[in-house]
Amino acid sequence: MCSGAYTWPRKAIAAFSGVGLAILACGTAGAVEVSAQASMKVLGSARMPIGYALFCSNQPSECAGKGSKNARAALDSGRYTELDLVNRTVNERIAPVTDEELYGVAERWSYPVDRGDCEDYVLLKRRVLMDAGWDPSTLLITVVRDLKGAGHAVLTVVTDRGDYVLDNQQDGVLPWTQTGYEFVKRQSQADPKSWVFVGSGNAEGGVASTRR
Repeated sequence: MCSGAYTWPRKAIAAFSGVGLAILACGTAGAVEVSAQASMKVLGSARMPIGYALFCSNQPSECAGKGSKNARAALDSGRYTELDLVNRTVNERIAPVTDEELYGVAERWSYPVDRGDCEDYVLLKRRVLMDAGWDPSTLLITVVRDLKGAGHAVLTVVTDRGDYVLDNQQDGVLPWTQTGYEFVKRQSQADPKSWVFVGSGNAEGGVASTRR
């Protein structure tokens, strides 16, 4: 799928103030073996993160619509490479910064231009993939506790080969079971405005404002 470079879908460019972000020359164009992995278990309803609630209030069209709880993205080597390229390039082009440093507030979710925190990386990766044709029902904002026990946000991609994670703390796209994170909650596949507990689901994890 890669012929030297990958460029952002046009709608995605508009989503963050028209900043042109060309993906770097494709260094992972070779065939990738995608093995079957585990999927997370949904354990019940959870509260929506306050930052996401404010994001939806300010931009309701971004949180509108219904999905399918049974949706699974077909994952082959080409589509895995697309996930990898989007993850690496957003990580490369967006500098980590806290909401306090950027906006002077504890929590604000938004599309980043050149700086942002973990939730902003997730929003941008999700938007780029949706504009490239990926089903929104398979692209889920997810709250975890990271290796230091801090609140953190990642993008979960639900596939027919299991659940994979795009993360600003890790350039490689990993199966969720290989991240070392404690998975707490994520968007419902059926409704982007609803959230569910996943994984261990034993704590109402918040996204730390200090997590970049």
